[in-house]
Amino acid sequence: MTLAFHWFLPTNGDSRHVVGGGHGTPATASGRDRPPTVAYLSQIARAAEDLGFTGALTPTGAWCEDAWLTTAMVSQNTERLKFLVAFRPGFVSPTLAAQMASTFQRQSGGRLLLNVVTGGESHEQRAYGDFLGKDDRYRRTDEFLHIVRQLWRGKTVDLDGDHVRVSGARLARVPDPVPEVYFGGSSPIAGRVAAKHVDVYLTWGEPPAAVAEKIARIRRLAAEEGRTLRFGIRLHVITRDTSEQAWAEAGRLLDGFDPETIRTVQEGLARSESEGQRRMLALHGGGSRDGLEIHPNLWAGIGLVRGGAGTALVGSYEEVAERIKEYHALGIDEFVLSGYPHLEEAYWFGEGVLPRLEAEGLWAHPFRAGAGHHAEAASPVLSASSSQKPLIPAR
Repeated sequence: MTLAFHWFLPTNGDSRHVVGGGHGTPATASGRDRPPTVAYLSQIARAAEDLGFTGALTPTGAWCEDAWLTTAMVSQNTERLKFLVAFRPGFVSPTLAAQMASTFQRQSGGRLLLNVVTGGESHEQRAYGDFLGKDDRYRRTDEFLHIVRQLWRGKTVDLDGDHVRVSGARLARVPDPVPEVYFGGSSPIAGRVAAKHVDVYLTWGEPPAAVAEKIARIRRLAAEEGRTLRFGIRLHVITRDTSEQAWAEAGRLLDGFDPETIRTVQEGLARSESEGQRRMLALHGGGSRDGLEIHPNLWAGIGLVRGGAGTALVGSYEEVAERIKEYHALGIDEFVLSGYPHLEEAYWFGEGVLPRLEAEGLWAHPFRAGAGHHAEAASPVLSASSSQKPLIPAR
């Protein structure tokens, strides 16, 4: 299987500095540098599409714009890029979610992927009216995905579960194709849910040894369910012509971290109920600026001010390609990437790393047959052809 790469739509705002926030902490002021307008997000999406990214992840939570609405609008300014839409099962009924996904598939030409986020922060969940504890949220996700999967198969569903109840649920039109389900979670109960329901299990960017252990555990659980899964990893990237240039950029970002912001964010993240977030915090010692290269070319600096994915691949194009191959050898086939700013960093990676992987037969441009089609397509967002560099917003 060739590798698949996804980019990220910063619906919490973008900047030449790290935009912090997530996991119950608010987005930092740098997110106002480039507001997440449909025009700007579409520009990123079009760049990702031209470069050969398969899809684009959108986050979920109070710190960002709604993922469903935003991607529905951005999809109209793209042609082939898929959208990995993050959503929380407790906020809508499973029947409505299945219907929304079916509608999205028809209106976008089958370009929806679903990233199921159970929710690791009780205080944020309560703000949305959800008062279940963490383990019960995962049990609800189990029931939720069971219903959604049955509905997508055209079944009529009756379920009187512990957390979800439906009677005579059925879709008038099932999605074609059925969206693939992505899911992440490091706790034991999260692993059991993944094994039963999901297509792609996602992990945050931990060192390879930790990732290998997690993959082995989830594979065992899936085998017990008679299933096999694919595996993906969520990382930031900082890649340049030389290693020195890439690490200089990492240093510039680190220099922009205000000590008070680090302290505030770390205090908030320390209260997180997420096992994955706990593992992220352990990588940098709860806020230390020292020893942030935790594996060759794997930098934990992003996690000082940002919740969730907190590590970045940093290095030359060749070095980053080697780290990708290292993760691929463990069983990782999909890479969900991002970088600051997201428009420019997509080009650094897409023009520097992807061709090297392609030359080794590990990756192929998913839209190669349509290469150049954007040059003729009218767009309110990009006036340049697909071969030109990105249009940078006026500062």
